[in-house]
Amino acid sequence: MTATPPAGARGTFGPYAFQLVLLRRMADFRPDLAEEARLRLGASLAEQREANRRWQAMVRSPRSRGALARYRSVLGPPESTDSRRIGDLRCEALLWPVGLWPDLRFEVLAGPDGAVWNEWLVRAPGARGPVLESAADLRPWSATVDEVARAFAPVRPMEGTAPTRWRLAFTAGGEALVAEFTYGLLQRVSPASGPRPGGPA
Repeated sequence: MTATPPAGARGTFGPYAFQLVLLRRMADFRPDLAEEARLRLGASLAEQREANRRWQAMVRSPRSRGALARYRSVLGPPESTDSRRIGDLRCEALLWPVGLWPDLRFEVLAGPDGAVWNEWLVRAPGARGPVLESAADLRPWSATVDEVARAFAPVRPMEGTAPTRWRLAFTAGGEALVAEFTYGLLQRVSPASGPRPGGPA
């Protein structure tokens, strides 16, 4: 079923356009799923390219007010805000709903000075996550970084090839694997010696 964007969504850069940006990055791994989701939003390829162009312009603008202000401007007031401690430091966790994934939220972690420390998709508070018992349960778009890390601990974080990408190395069923994520959402699991992110599946 095609999702109709809210009135005025096509003329402004808001949650509708932001979802197109997320999909543009995920298409590097799963063009099939990204295409299906774009069609559910009722967006054309031209609209997606324009959304990505406008987002990149905002990110690179010398007049940018900072990442946190940009997210507030684009996504509106957060659904929830919570104080969180990471090691000896305190930060603010802000959550926004994402229409394409009702059980997920877009989370931004910001330091006391407003600097954004992290930005990715997480499971919504109270939503049931996937049952992850073996590598076969690791289906694309089924789990977040935190969920995979907990299910297959110990894991080893690996450097991603772009700011929006994460990788985790772990062992499941005696096999060394690497899980690859875009904006915190699982895209692909490969043998440890398998393809690099963005390469052929």
